[in-house]
Amino acid sequence: MKGKQWTFSSMRVFRKIPALSVAIALTGTINFAAAEGLPKERVLPLSLAQQAAAAALAKCENGGYQVSVAVVDRGGNLKVLLRGNGAGPHTVDSSSRKAYTSASLRRSTEHLAQLMTKFPSIQGLRDMNEKILILGGGLPIEMQGEVVGGIGVGGAPGAHLDEACAAAGLQSIGAEPKGAQAK
Repeated sequence: MKGKQWTFSSMRVFRKIPALSVAIALTGTINFAAAEGLPKERVLPLSLAQQAAAAALAKCENGGYQVSVAVVDRGGNLKVLLRGNGAGPHTVDSSSRKAYTSASLRRSTEHLAQLMTKFPSIQGLRDMNEKILILGGGLPIEMQGEVVGGIGVGGAPGAHLDEACAAAGLQSIGAEPKGAQAK
């Protein structure tokens, strides 16, 4: 019975277990109650980001355009980047920045470019940070009334073509494009 002997110090630990259990239960209850008050946000799943990027790239490739496509989450963090065959190196940066801009400002980058033309007083938007690019081809990804990310396309010969490819990406995941033409 050598292994089953109880010492005075081990008995003190067992006396404290009920008190520890109550403290853990109370603390857990308090944390759960606090967590219920936290805001809930929808998240763009990686699978949908990949699907949107692939559809946008396919649309541009079918038109003969060599582009890159980027998809970011609501915080502007890159989720997917596809660089099509023959796409210029600059398209990686431009597609990422367009996606970031549309997610951050929750508008089509083409719409923002048009607004700047009409209202020169908002030119400062271009200088908010180094990731902003206000050039058509970026669309916010809105699902169930909430912006969950952005998609950007760069490299087609015209901002309207970049935006059309981005819109095809959104349509492939059931998100309604809200571009310059929709405003």
